Amino acid sequence: MSFRSDFLHRLPQVTPATFDEAALALFQHQAAHCPPYAEYLALLGRNPAAVTRVMDIPFLPIEFFKTHEVRTCPQDWTPQEEFLSSGTTLQQRSRHLVREPALYRENAARIFEQYYGPLTGWTFLALLPSYLEQGNSSLVAMVDYFARQSGQTQPAFFLHDHTALRAALADAKQVAGRRVMLIGVSYALLDFAAETGPVPELQGLTVLETGGMKGRRREMIREELHEELQRAFGPAGIHSEYGMTELLSQAYSLGDGRFHSPAPMRVLLRDPSDPFSIGDRKDGAINVIDLANIDSCAFIETKDLARMHPDGSFEVLGRMDNSDVRGCNQLV
Repeated sequence: MSFRSDFLHRLPQVTPATFDEAALALFQHQAAHCPPYAEYLALLGRNPAAVTRVMDIPFLPIEFFKTHEVRTCPQDWTPQEEFLSSGTTLQQRSRHLVREPALYRENAARIFEQYYGPLTGWTFLALLPSYLEQGNSSLVAMVDYFARQSGQTQPAFFLHDHTALRAALADAKQVAGRRVMLIGVSYALLDFAAETGPVPELQGLTVLETGGMKGRRREMIREELHEELQRAFGPAGIHSEYGMTELLSQAYSLGDGRFHSPAPMRVLLRDPSDPFSIGDRKDGAINVIDLANIDSCAFIETKDLARMHPDGSFEVLGRMDNSDVRGCNQLV
């Protein structure tokens, strides 16, 4: 059995107790077989054989997904899907080349069900206009898969037709045995809430915001955003997703502002002024290990700032200076 086949077989069974072993094995594999990562390690003068702790793994700057094809064993496969980050016409978009589209969707579904229960217990409605308009969105692909797997009869996506969305929400709430989740980019949820107001159709939903003003509204801290959304959608906590084009896994906040990392994903904090200083920090910049990134690179240095809590949950505080304002929960 190849390394990839064996690793994918074990991925759903990864636990906190086995995470380090899996991460180190994947690091050695990608250090040897992911050309951009191998070149980066060589330029750093880092010998992969000397890396024996997760804390010592060098993380690839996220910008590489804009300038390189970040692929592991590229000679063995042809990309079957390409995800592009959201952005303006002035920004270069990140590219995540996907070897096995089903891996992304099934991993995302497994993570969602870990926190929210079976997909078949939900109706998913989505307000993601900028993602739909730009195309090649991993978030749109995920929501589409969730909706199809749920067996719902309602269409999932609404571009700018708030009247139709409001009617769909009212209809979905009448389906016995199902909860309703409204997934939206922040600015679109705010626009919808401002136009619709606090009406019965908006009460009793689970609202999941994915971040991002996309230059359509002023940026605001998460507390302010959630307070404004709660005026329309009710007092229940607003849920959030932390994900990005460069990752195949997602973390979720279940209404309290704290994100929880699923089994295949771990968030570490580094000193914002020293990318190689990783440790037990309360505040810092986010590095992510995503074991589902077996075909790209699992060790990503982001530009997000966070606060870590003793239970392992984290709050996203904003972004480092001069970094792109990007989607899937980057609020400043």
